[in-house]
Amino acid sequence: MKEYSTIFLKIAVILIGIPVLALCIFWVPGFINYLHFSILMGVYASAITYFFALYQALKLLSYIDKNKAFSQISVNALKNIKYCANTISIIYAGLVPFLVPIAEADDAPGLVAFPIIIIFGSMVIAVFAAVLQKLLKEAIDIKSENDLTV
Repeated sequence: MKEYSTIFLKIAVILIGIPVLALCIFWVPGFINYLHFSILMGVYASAITYFFALYQALKLLSYIDKNKAFSQISVNALKNIKYCANTISIIYAGLVPFLVPIAEADDAPGLVAFPIIIIFGSMVIAVFAAVLQKLLKEAIDIKSENDLTV
């Protein structure tokens, strides 16, 4: 039972990825004639980064199941999640200038607000991952100091 303590979280991570995969396969290709090629490539690049972050989250949950939560590999998984979140923010910040002319032509200010919401969300995740990474690193350092004194 110990190895399955994070099964709910693993299922949640997989369920979070399915809609994004469906959008990338079915919805985004429908805009190939309407959006600039750079926008489409940015969306797919951010999706790849997103799935890598989800993979790192699944790895982190498996480390927790194997009682390796307080290890350097867990810190590395959190660091990778942080880098992925920052990368997604940078990609969408780079897409905003391409979306402004489309939003002005179609009188659709929400088109520019959408990437800003994604930037904000991914920055929150990056900061949260950075805080967890720092706390985990400090816990590992304290644990190693205690192991040396015993």
